[in-house]
Order: sequence, then structure tokens, then C-alpha cells
Amino acid sequence: MSLPIRFHRAARAEFDEAIDRYEVLRPGLGDDFEEAVQRVLDRIAAAPELHQCVLNDIRRAVVRRFPYTVFYRVRPDHVRVIAVFHSSRNPSIWQRRT
Repeated sequence: MSLPIRFHRAARAEFDEAIDRYEVLRPGLGDDFEEAVQRVLDRIAAAPELHQCVLNDIRRAVVRRFPYTVFYRVRPDHVRVIAVFHSSRNPSIWQRRT
């Protein structure tokens, strides 16, 4: 059974902004990014403990083809996405959301 995915408000904004940014760079690239992240989210929902913990109980899943990582926390009844984060950004930004 897969768990539902719920986004932290800031994580949802990061995700949406990245889609828009990639779409401006090249039409269709935003869709490619969205699909790549969705594949990661589907994998997380199906097997939430598959990925390693990187900070206490926060886990990370790397997005293929794009320099992004999904940071998330497993709850009994859902998965909480803390960040959809570009690898060049300062990690203290998402760490404050914990």
C-alpha cells in the first residue's frame, strides 16, 4: 500500500517555481522535470523507507537528470515532503523546516 504525499508549503512552491524556470529555459523541459520528480514521489509513496536518512528522520531521494533532491519525512499515515531542493542551494534553508 502506498502512502499519500503531502507537501510543506515551501516545498510545493519550490517545485512549482522549478517547473516554471525549466519551461522558460526550453519549452517542454518543465514537463520533463515535473515527470522526473513525480517518478521519485511515486517511488517514495510505494516504499517510503527505501532512501537513507540524512538528518534525524529526514530522508532524501535524488531526482535523475536534474540537480534536485526530494527531502521527506515518513509519518504513519503519509509522507511529508520537506523540500524539492536544487543541489546548489544552501541546505540550511530546508533544514529550518524541520
